[in-house]
Amino acid sequence: MARWWRPELGLAVVVLGLGVFVIAGTLDVSAAASQLGIGPRFFPMLVGGAMVLVGLFYVIDVLRGGHGDPEESEDVDVEAPADWRSVGLVSGIFLAFAALLNVLGWIIGASLLFFGLSLALGAEHKVRAAVVAVVMGIATYLLFVKGLGVTLPGGPLQGVI
Repeated sequence: MARWWRPELGLAVVVLGLGVFVIAGTLDVSAAASQLGIGPRFFPMLVGGAMVLVGLFYVIDVLRGGHGDPEESEDVDVEAPADWRSVGLVSGIFLAFAALLNVLGWIIGASLLFFGLSLALGAEHKVRAAVVAVVMGIATYLLFVKGLGVTLPGGPLQGVI
């Protein structure tokens, strides 16, 4: 590749592209505006526009020679190899969650997701991790379904909560 290409430019282009993608996807949303005049497109357009602006400024900065600072933390060994076992476990847990979400429902699926991730990332107290995972699964379900009115799959627990 050319000398001007750097990883920072790749990230800048991704941010810019995601902003354009959000704006383009929001243009298809059609619903009545609220009494305040803010419809369902307002916040996605705001976020998409901000992403486009940040992406543009980031691209300009990188093309002018800007770069990310190297890691300077005390406890990070930049020479250490990647932990591919953990990457594989986390990826597998997310894929299993996505595949089983409609069957298990949100509460059971998210609880298993949180518990599996805590184990994969090194949780020492498995019972505490399981309790926290179930509480997080129920809390996020209630927040989204009861608080925000978002429909999440109930699975076997449909109608219980």
